[in-house]
Amino acid sequence: MENGTFGPVLDWNEIIMKEARSLDDVNLGEVQEINETSFIIEKGTKNKEKLYIPRSIPHAYNGNVILLDITEDEAKKKFMTDTSTSASSTEESKALPSEENSETIIPLTEERLEVSKKEIMEEATVIKESIKETKTIEVQLTHEELIIEKRKPSSSSDTTTKSSSPASEEEKEKQIQSKTEITVPLRKEEVVITKKPYVKQEIVIKKKQITETKTVNEDVISEKVSDRGISREEIKETDGD
Repeated sequence: MENGTFGPVLDWNEIIMKEARSLDDVNLGEVQEINETSFIIEKGTKNKEKLYIPRSIPHAYNGNVILLDITEDEAKKKFMTDTSTSASSTEESKALPSEENSETIIPLTEERLEVSKKEIMEEATVIKESIKETKTIEVQLTHEELIIEKRKPSSSSDTTTKSSSPASEEEKEKQIQSKTEITVPLRKEEVVITKKPYVKQEIVIKKKQITETKTVNEDVISEKVSDRGISREEIKETDGD
């Protein structure tokens, strides 16, 4: 048997005239015809053996040989039709059963769904962003205010004036007319704002597996047999031939 990389048949027309082998490595013949549900394998020249193999039979193909997942014995028991000694008898369904062999085996095939799974990767994105907001805080501040009071001089101040040396009239006039500025320091508190980041909370990201059941619908093709019957006139004409 030829060695090569085996895989599924991608183009069924490609296997025409290619060798077919059984699971026990027996040459079953060459592929001659392809239809929607099966393909025909022929072996021999004069006494041809025909196998109608359903496409649904597991197989492998390497470009030269199609390997079927059935043995030679299984293929002949389930899918072999009557042998033909004439090259013109290519349509087994139209041939009448002979007296020697009164049975005609017609294989009925159907498609079978084979479900497989593949793993794909998806990405989930977690975004962390800054949000600006305005917060209001009430702060008590203390400050000093200037208070000016007017009052009459005390007696002690009059005595001090009298006891001091008498000033001349010119000096008294200068004192009255002069402008004097007095600086008084006033204390007050101001607001000083500083911002310091801190960890408010933590976010933990985990993954967990979830198993769910999905229903898949797909059309499959199967074969059935219907008997349309033969009229008496057709039987007489057949006997005459």
